[in-house]
Amino acid sequence: MLAFSPLPETLNSAISLVVAFGLGTLIGAERQYRQRNAGLRTTVLVALGAAAFVDLGMRLTGGDGATRTVAYVISGIGFLGAGVIMKEGMNVRGLNTAATLWCSAAVGAFAGADLPLEACFVTAAVLACNTLLRPLVNAINRAPIREDQTEATYEVQITTAPEAAGPARDLLVERLEAANYPVSSVEVVERGEEAVDVVATLIADAVEGEELDAVTDELAKAPNVRHATWSVNAAD
Repeated sequence: MLAFSPLPETLNSAISLVVAFGLGTLIGAERQYRQRNAGLRTTVLVALGAAAFVDLGMRLTGGDGATRTVAYVISGIGFLGAGVIMKEGMNVRGLNTAATLWCSAAVGAFAGADLPLEACFVTAAVLACNTLLRPLVNAINRAPIREDQTEATYEVQITTAPEAAGPARDLLVERLEAANYPVSSVEVVERGEEAVDVVATLIADAVEGEELDAVTDELAKAPNVRHATWSVNAAD
């Protein structure tokens, strides 16, 4: 009676999946500990799936098949990552989780391509990004921000009566250009039947908050101007 002996290809596939499972578990455990949307099981499944597909491509058509499969894995994980990104008002959440899933797929792809050492390197880099860099991120977030050192969009807004929108628009542009802040666009936003907002977007990428405070204070004193203020929005 002949004893069953697993084929080398089958054993090789099993090793690739075990490596992907183990490394995906390391990445997913950190995500699960921090209670992210995509936790342990999702991360492991992404790594396993990538490894399985790349290994299948190699088994069927060799290196060329693996290369084509990797391309499809990258685009497919992009769609999966988009599902964990959520926008709440002006805030976007889930970008780091989506990026971690993308990197988990890279780990699986390395494992499926019979490159376990490289898969370990990628895993270590992902864990370092999600753990060791956190203190640096927190320190940067706590640092005071100067308006003249940020890449942002600045808007100056005045509130007036609908019939005075035209003169208010001209006055707004005139005062801003006099302060050396050229305007890229002006928009009139209705606030009901009795008021409109005239909003000017600035071209300048370096703005002094005190200068805009002085401009809005002056605008607020003008006839027919009920309110004047300015705001800044961080660039994408």
